[in-house]
Amino acid sequence: MYINTTGLVLRETAYKESSKILTVLTSNHGKLTVSAHGALRKNSKIAAVTQLLAFSEMTLLNKKDRWTLTEARSVEQFIGLRSDLEFLALGAYFAELVEAVADEDSPSQELLPLCLNALFALSEGLKTPEYIKPAFELRLMASTGFMPHIGCCNICGAENPPRSYLDLAGGTISCSKCNASSGAALSISALQAARYIISCDSKKLFSFTLGNEARRELNLAAEGFLLAHLDRRFRTLDYLKGIRI
Repeated sequence: MYINTTGLVLRETAYKESSKILTVLTSNHGKLTVSAHGALRKNSKIAAVTQLLAFSEMTLLNKKDRWTLTEARSVEQFIGLRSDLEFLALGAYFAELVEAVADEDSPSQELLPLCLNALFALSEGLKTPEYIKPAFELRLMASTGFMPHIGCCNICGAENPPRSYLDLAGGTISCSKCNASSGAALSISALQAARYIISCDSKKLFSFTLGNEARRELNLAAEGFLLAHLDRRFRTLDYLKGIRI
């Protein structure tokens, strides 16, 4: 059986002498493991479309429950990422996150657009990584069933406390009057940004601004919340932090 789909390469692994095994997030078939025969050969027609973070139109063959790439046409290579080590590392982190939460053969209406929008914003310099990373992390968690409940203090009900604390494991906030400074601290501007991220139109995900300290708070809270709920380490995040030192 042949299918035509669009797909983003989340991971590439060399296989034998000249081929690759790809993890691909497709538009209508979810996450698939795909063989790309001859992708490592010199002058291969599929070399570019089988790179990490390449987005392409693909023709796939399913035979005995195994997918093989037969044809592909590049749609977007996100060239802006490939000339900046930090941007490429952040893009790889996004890919590793999506691979962790996506289901095999089970399509999601939100994951692929979210990833493409983040990669495009990063590649084109629409926003800095300090905006794109926490927005991606929080929206990813919200879209996969881990939405934080941050509408008000979970103890007294205060909606806009000047300072609040996010319980990373519980996903709730408490105001400074009800909390002895445990959890990730959020100023009112950082809290409002977090609320915006999880509820806004997906096309306007990065349309917010924050001061330096509020951005720092949002980054710590978003990353901490994601790691607490996915309960694992990400090698790409470790690498990203290593090159930022």
